[in-house]
Amino acid sequence: MPNGDANPVDVHVGKRIILRRKSLNLSQEKLADMLGITFQQIQKYEKGNNRVGASRLWDLSKTLNVPVNFFFEDMPFSTDENSPASLIGGKKLIANQPQVDPMSKAENIELINSFNKIKNKNLKDALYSAIISASKDCFVGDK
Repeated sequence: MPNGDANPVDVHVGKRIILRRKSLNLSQEKLADMLGITFQQIQKYEKGNNRVGASRLWDLSKTLNVPVNFFFEDMPFSTDENSPASLIGGKKLIANQPQVDPMSKAENIELINSFNKIKNKNLKDALYSAIISASKDCFVGDK
């Protein structure tokens, strides 16, 4: 960025790294070890101070078991407007804001992790049925 701040796109990617790392209960040290880099480098990626190169992004996607596009999902349109090409007057390739990925929300990941910890099959099946039923009722009521 011209003022020396981290680019908002890099900051967004860093936040997505944090989100996925934490959802897997990985420390910065453990992730760094898995990637063969220092935890300080992970810190810089997560803060957006260092850009994640394409090959490193590929390694992160494989290590964190997510597709590469995971790191760009749920990016606000205002962030997209601060990409390097946009800042120098490059043409926009997409006109619409990306769709929100439900897995980009910490509470959804927490819900799934909690649900998966339930050992009682009858309770798990009942909760699943209740959630599915409640979601159908919401859609009917929304119309």
